[in-house]
Amino acid sequence: VLFASERFADHVTPPGHPERVGRAEVMQNVAERFVRDGGRVIEPRQATDAELVAVHASTYIESIAATSGLAVKLDPDTYTSPRSHEVARLAAGAIVESASHAMAGGSPVLALVRPPGHHAETDRAMGFCFFNSVAVAAAHALDNGASKVAIVDYDVHHGNGTQWMFYDNPQVLYVSTHQYPFYPGTGAIADIGRGAGEGRTLNVPLAAGATDADYELVFTRLILPALRAFSPDLLLVSAGYDAHERDPLAGMEVTTEGYRAMTRHLRIIAGEVCGGRLAFVTEGGYDLQALDECLDSTVAVLRDSSIGDAPSFEGATDRAEAVMEDIISLHQPHWPSDVW
Repeated sequence: VLFASERFADHVTPPGHPERVGRAEVMQNVAERFVRDGGRVIEPRQATDAELVAVHASTYIESIAATSGLAVKLDPDTYTSPRSHEVARLAAGAIVESASHAMAGGSPVLALVRPPGHHAETDRAMGFCFFNSVAVAAAHALDNGASKVAIVDYDVHHGNGTQWMFYDNPQVLYVSTHQYPFYPGTGAIADIGRGAGEGRTLNVPLAAGATDADYELVFTRLILPALRAFSPDLLLVSAGYDAHERDPLAGMEVTTEGYRAMTRHLRIIAGEVCGGRLAFVTEGGYDLQALDECLDSTVAVLRDSSIGDAPSFEGATDRAEAVMEDIISLHQPHWPSDVW
């Protein structure tokens, strides 16, 4: 099942901005191909104030609402247009509905949305993001029957907003693979959570140039074992396609096949640990051809019930190996001894 809408094109950014209307057009084309192939696309609804206030300050929600009808520069790279507020609410509502569909035992879900959300903090818009859609959905799931939610974020930028919103919450496992050092400057190995949430933030900072083989090692050696041990009721994925080798904003070397492999891993692990309750939401990805290819590959894996084994990738894994030992040693005291 896909959640998608032509209305995501109503958020307009200044000329030359990478988070542009063309991304919405790519998403709509993917949705239309999905329908032609017999798939089901659902029109999302806007998130309510009650859903947003679970992770955002009410004064902040009001401040974004006050931009309706206006073009406002919120930070050096985050802008509103007259309909951006309602589109941002629509993005959050889409992943809330996607997560609810997954929790109800439906098929895997992909929400094709913009603007992205994972940089948005409790009271701050940044990094093209207004409302933290995946965090809103995780909080909603916890309020509606889920005991534990895992979020895997493979956007090339660290999801600072998502991390801080759940930093002391033992019910949410936040896992991020990201280029480091890089925008927004967060996501260090040592950031592992706070208080009861210690060990529930798993940052995997990778040097520029990381390849499919690096990501494959990180997933098989680190992320998948952590998901098995955590055993969530729902798996949410912040699906950013800007680690792609063609993306103009970053320096990673992941291919479309690398993204397909990550999707397969997550589809398989969701079947193992949470009854297949799996929802993806789009975050970044700014090369339109790469975005189109990666979304098609994600759709293909999510709808193919005979997915088999994920492919393996040959090549050096220097970037992954450089951080794995440090990550495991920091996290080991907070996990069962046999996880890694």
